[in-house]
Amino acid sequence: MSNCFFSITAYRNRRFRNSFSSAGLKSTTTDLGDGTLIHCWVPKSHNQSNPSLLLIHGFGANAMWQWNHFLPSFTPRFNVYVPDLLFFGESFTTRPERSESFQARCLMALMDAHGVTKMSAAGISYGGFVLYSMAAQFPERIEKVVLCCSGVCAEEKDIDGGISKVKSVEEAVSLLVPENPQKMKELFSLTFVKPIKLMPSWFLNDFIRVMCSENRTQRKELIEALIKDRKLSDLPKISQPTLIIWGEQDQLFPLELAHRLKRHLGENAELVIIKNAGHALNVEKPKEMAKNINSFLINSTAPSKEESQRNGSKVD
Repeated sequence: MSNCFFSITAYRNRRFRNSFSSAGLKSTTTDLGDGTLIHCWVPKSHNQSNPSLLLIHGFGANAMWQWNHFLPSFTPRFNVYVPDLLFFGESFTTRPERSESFQARCLMALMDAHGVTKMSAAGISYGGFVLYSMAAQFPERIEKVVLCCSGVCAEEKDIDGGISKVKSVEEAVSLLVPENPQKMKELFSLTFVKPIKLMPSWFLNDFIRVMCSENRTQRKELIEALIKDRKLSDLPKISQPTLIIWGEQDQLFPLELAHRLKRHLGENAELVIIKNAGHALNVEKPKEMAKNINSFLINSTAPSKEESQRNGSKVD
């Protein structure tokens, strides 16, 4: 079956494209110059009365796979922009930079190209690192921030024998840029509370071939750049109202990192913990995640002191 010409991963990719189009979005590619191309799903028709919302994906597949479930919740209220980060989907650069700050500058240049001056944004995992950098670099442009299971407060020592179950940069690379079905299964066991046990190898090989075979070297370099010499003392404190959403049983970025981030940001941030969810919060609990994001973004006021101290709250 692994030699079959039919690819279920490619088929799902086509289904997601149809879903995005049906939600009122269109596929665009923007040339930023210097060998940098960014693919993004943008509104077919920009509604001037709606605010703009940027959705940033994490490692894994392209943006469609991680944000598809959320379009019905967000597109009626926002002008939604869903880019592929560099070296994912159809985005690429010939430039040597691999930092999240470079990814952030590229996304802001993308939004400039689409005429968007102000926006709120949500980032999943690695996408949250990029979003945090955007908020720090462009505080006048980013209005509200949503960070979903994003360990921006992690330090290199957390990986090398610290609180994370991933014990080295090399192990992180082998899991996040998988080369075989066994590594995919290990990744699922770390990111899901109840991972699917009967996942056939032919499907996992198909997924790796379609989604993980291109830009492997560059993706490894993204991970290495993210972790190397990372220290909490170097992390700026962003000023925007921030919602932190975390899966209670996250093993990739343990819950301690959520509390650490809340302490770092202080009263300007609100922490919501989702029960019975791990790192793959967007897959395991999409309705709860969307509900919390919508509530936070639609509420025009900053978190109250009571709300900002809800770092023990749990939403099921």
